[in-house]
Amino acid sequence: MTTGLELTVDEPVAGSSRISNTFGTGVMTTDVRIYFDGLFTEPRLDHAEGVAVAPDGTLWCGGEQGQIYRLADGRLEQVASTGGFCLGLALDAAGHVFVCDAAHAAVMRLDTVTGQVDTFADGVPGHRFVNPNYPVFDTAGRLYVSDSGTPHVPGPGIARLEPDGAGVLWHTGPFDFANGLALSADGRTLYVAETWGHRVTAIDITADGAPGARRVLARLGEALPDGLALDTDGNLYVACYEPSQILVVAPGGAVSVLARDPGAHELCHPTNVAFLGGTLIAANLGRWHLSAVETGATGLPLGPFREKGTRP
Repeated sequence: MTTGLELTVDEPVAGSSRISNTFGTGVMTTDVRIYFDGLFTEPRLDHAEGVAVAPDGTLWCGGEQGQIYRLADGRLEQVASTGGFCLGLALDAAGHVFVCDAAHAAVMRLDTVTGQVDTFADGVPGHRFVNPNYPVFDTAGRLYVSDSGTPHVPGPGIARLEPDGAGVLWHTGPFDFANGLALSADGRTLYVAETWGHRVTAIDITADGAPGARRVLARLGEALPDGLALDTDGNLYVACYEPSQILVVAPGGAVSVLARDPGAHELCHPTNVAFLGGTLIAANLGRWHLSAVETGATGLPLGPFREKGTRP
C-alpha cells in the first residue's frame, strides 16, 4: 500500500492505534475502479449496501427496496425481494443467502434453490432485533448478527443464531452502533465496527464459544467505519461510510489508508466489502455501482467455505 496522504497515527496504547483524519494532498492512495455500473442496467442496482462473494465468484447484493441481486458473468439479475431494506448479507455452506433487513428488523433467508424468502430470525430470547445490520457465519454454521440499535444510543448487541434460527444474545455490549463483523481465521476473535464510536473492537471467543476479553483494536478519528473484511495475513479492511475511504488495520493495530476518494465518485459512501481473490469489492450506498480495489493480498475465505480444522 502506498500512502500519498498524510496519515497521523499515534503510538499504540494497549494494543490499539489511533488515526486522525489529517489528509495532506487529498489524492486517492490506490486506484479504485468501477467493477459494475448498475445505473442504467435492467434491473438497476439500487444503492447496494451489502455484498457477498460465493466460492465460484458470483456476487450477491441487496437493494434499498429489498431487492436481492445476483451478479455473474457481468450480468445483474434480481433473484428475489424481502420487501424491505437490505443491509448486510452472508452465504451459508449450501449457498443460501441470509440478509439483514432494516425494514423488517429481522434476518431473512433466501433459499437459492426454490427462490423462497422467509424470516430466519427476528430476535433472540429477551432481545427483539432493532436494527440487525450485518451477519457472518463461523465454520460450524452459526450466524453472528450485529444489532446496531438506535444511533448514538450505545446498547446491545451481537446475537448468535444456530442453523435452525434459535439463538442467544451473545454479547450485550454496549456497542456504539455495532455494524460490520469479521471472524479471524482461527475463529478465536470477532471484529466489530462501531460506527458512531469511530473504532474497531476485537472480542475474544473462548474455547466454549462464549465471549471473552474485549478491546479496542483501532480508533479511527472522525471516520465512520461500516464494513469489514480480512485477508489471509490477518489484515482487516475497513470501509468507511464517511469520509469515503477504505482503511487497513494490521494485526497489531497500526492503521493505513488503502484508498480514499475525496470526490465520492468511484468510492461513494462505501459500506460492506468482500474479497474476490485479491480484489476487494465495495458496495456504495451513495451510488449505483460496485467498486474494486486491488489489494495485493488474498482474501480470507469466509467461515462456511474455510478449511475445517479451525475452531468455530
